[in-house]
Amino acid sequence: MFKKAKENKKGFTLAELLIVVAIIAVLVAISIPIFTSQLEKSKEAVDAANLRAAYAEVMSDYVTGKTDTQKTVVQKQTKAGWSTTFDFPTGFTVSDPKDNSGTWTVKMKSDGTSAEAIN
Repeated sequence: MFKKAKENKKGFTLAELLIVVAIIAVLVAISIPIFTSQLEKSKEAVDAANLRAAYAEVMSDYVTGKTDTQKTVVQKQTKAGWSTTFDFPTGFTVSDPKDNSGTWTVKMKSDGTSAEAIN
């Protein structure tokens, strides 16, 4: 009777459970830095898209005759000093962010030749 009960035991041993927990911990430890860097890249892309939209709005205002317009864009990223490797329109200059809580002000130059975003 006791032999039958021992043979029918089903389940995981403590060693097997510890190995599974260790594997999960290693996978989480590897994925956190990757996720964090991708999150920062997405924030930079959002900032670039917002700057392009502000540029389009300022250009539209300039074309319709409003020469002294400016738009403010609040940055989403948390890392200072990202490089502006995004495809901004020709003649549109963007200053690098100085801190992680700043804003850009997009305004048209007085001669109408180009616009700039100042942080």
